[in-house]
Amino acid sequence: MRFLLAFAGPCVAATVLSACSNTQDVLEPSAVAASPPAQGVLQAETPQGLPVETASTSASAPLNPGIAARTRLRFDPIVGATAETAAPLTQRLALRARASGITLASADSPATHVLKGYFSTITEGGQTTVIYVWDVYDTTGNRLHRINGQQKAPAGQGEGWASVPPATMQAIADSTVGQLTSWLAGGTG
Repeated sequence: MRFLLAFAGPCVAATVLSACSNTQDVLEPSAVAASPPAQGVLQAETPQGLPVETASTSASAPLNPGIAARTRLRFDPIVGATAETAAPLTQRLALRARASGITLASADSPATHVLKGYFSTITEGGQTTVIYVWDVYDTTGNRLHRINGQQKAPAGQGEGWASVPPATMQAIADSTVGQLTSWLAGGTG
């Protein structure tokens, strides 16, 4: 069983990375800020119609104030998802991170952690699954942590990214920030 788990993780990552080579499929999360960054911090607002909670989400709890004060997170461009599909993801990531007490850094301000995401879809039997891998780096480029998973989109029209609704990407953002805050707090996330 351990061999299978040790083998499966890198295979999924390789599959995701191989599907993410198109530079048109890169979205800079800071591009979704409602207003320009103020004093080097990304200011994200809840867009009209974007729910704070959905039934399929797991909310992340605020971090310990000491951990939150030391954490400045920068999002690197997201690879693999279309810009249209990634917009709800990036908006929700910013919203959840701020709600958890994490300070978001713009591309030109200092950060303690950098989050880079790789996305891919698989459509089988009329159902699309979004596969995601997030790497958390320090400022010198050392990978500190990996968050990965998959989220099934409800059966719908089309294949690939065209069949992925905003709620699916928002659920991924919720899970990602939940796992990130758990890891930052010293948990297993």
